[in-house]
Amino acid sequence: MIRITLAGCTGWVGKALVAAIAAAPDLELVAGVSRKAAGRDLGEAAGLPANGLPVFAGLADALFVPSDVVIDYTKPDSVKANVLGAIAGSRHVVVGASGMTAEDYAEIDAAAREAGVGVLAAGNFSITATLLRRFAREAVRYVPDVEIIDYASPSKPDTPSGTGRELAETLAAERMAATSKPVAELGGVRETRGGAIGAPHPVQVHSLRMPGFVLSCEAVFGLPDERLVIRHDAGTSAAPYVGGTLLAARRVAEKAGLRRGLDSLMT
Repeated sequence: MIRITLAGCTGWVGKALVAAIAAAPDLELVAGVSRKAAGRDLGEAAGLPANGLPVFAGLADALFVPSDVVIDYTKPDSVKANVLGAIAGSRHVVVGASGMTAEDYAEIDAAAREAGVGVLAAGNFSITATLLRRFAREAVRYVPDVEIIDYASPSKPDTPSGTGRELAETLAAERMAATSKPVAELGGVRETRGGAIGAPHPVQVHSLRMPGFVLSCEAVFGLPDERLVIRHDAGTSAAPYVGGTLLAARRVAEKAGLRRGLDSLMT
């Protein structure tokens, strides 16, 4: 039985995970973390029947309850501290929250290796978003010119999305130099070219935030006289993220250190 502490248990994905973990025969939810629901019954806080489990205001207190894995679906302003705190507490960690940089992940990797625990982080735990990343990695082997468009609702607190950032960092590390003119050499309003993410060949990412979108991400590839677009669109339900998150929770302990992307578990 894998014992799980769920940080962000009253969030959009968190509520769906409470129900899914309760239904899984090999997983056991032992505690939740939510600032707004601290002190309440975890089941009731997630909109489900009472289950007698505690909700804590912060992860540090929740770690006093014995567990094996911490799943974090919190906010950009708390996720890094939560992950490092969980590692220090000898927990494996599944990271579904966004907002961390490549430098943050490097720090987390080093801490996890030293502690001998596994961390699996993904900008998006849905199967189709994972396939977007896999197909884009295949395409960038042949087409170096690629840019990413990241769509989300106007209330999303970070930019780009974790999906867009993770994809850009992956492709930047694997592609050849683009043929487009460097942004530094452009005139006009350079910000219209988006933000450069990743190394050694940064990828331009353009983030749209407006009503009508939940989360969408597309990689646009270009060659002379032809173009390829690979796109993922998410609906209004959190269901697409649940299965991948639980898969990660089951397998995160297999390897010490950080792994990025659900596709790291795919054969």
